Amino acid sequence: MRPSFGREACFVTQPNSHPFPSAHMTQVAIVVRDIERSAGAYARLFGLPKPPIIETAGFDEARTHYRGQPTEARAKLAFFDMGSLKLELIQPIGGPSTWQEFLDQHGEGIHHIAFHVKGMDEVLARLEANGVSTVQRGDYKGGRYAYTDGHPVGLGAVIELLEDF
Repeated sequence: MRPSFGREACFVTQPNSHPFPSAHMTQVAIVVRDIERSAGAYARLFGLPKPPIIETAGFDEARTHYRGQPTEARAKLAFFDMGSLKLELIQPIGGPSTWQEFLDQHGEGIHHIAFHVKGMDEVLARLEANGVSTVQRGDYKGGRYAYTDGHPVGLGAVIELLEDF
């Protein structure tokens, strides 16, 4: 058996078998209250151009579900290309979401780290079998995403899975 991630973790794996198929991080995301202000501050800090701010699609297109229920949750997003990964800024708008929940409970801060995967449904099933629950999921043009909560198993973070089609 492989070692777990710590005393609180409950991952049970066999050699060459583990719940998470990728160790290639692609993104770190920060939830903010005012994306225009935050994007400008990060642009000045890094000496980069301020990225365009985009809004996610509504339920009809994104089919967003939060804690198992459909939601009109949307967000304003800005992405900074930081070389091997992207820094994402997220300002929640619309209905209930993991982003708004984080902002309400913790204020601005790092919300998640993201990884690209293939076969998202299988990855989610393996993670859920190991105590990592799905909090929110939805679609975007060209793919889909899912946020999973690694806190109960000692990961100390929300993990986002991204699957491009």
